[in-house]
Amino acid sequence: MQLREMETAGLVHRVMYRQVPPKVEYSLPDFGKSLNTAMTPLGAWGEEHLDRIEHIKW
Repeated sequence: MQLREMETAGLVHRVMYRQVPPKVEYSLPDFGKSLNTAMTPLGAWGEEHLDRIEHIKW
C-alpha cells in the first residue's frame, strides 16, 4: 500500500511486467531522489543514537 501511495505521489516509479512469475521493478525518479537531502540527516541521527533506540520495543 505504501509503495502505491509513493508511486501516486511521484516518489517512486513502478514498472510491472506481465509474465510468469510476475515481475515488478521500482526506481527513483528525480523527485524521489530529492528526498536524500532530508533523509541523510535522519540517518545520521539514527546512527548517533543507535545504542539507545535499538533497545526500544516497538
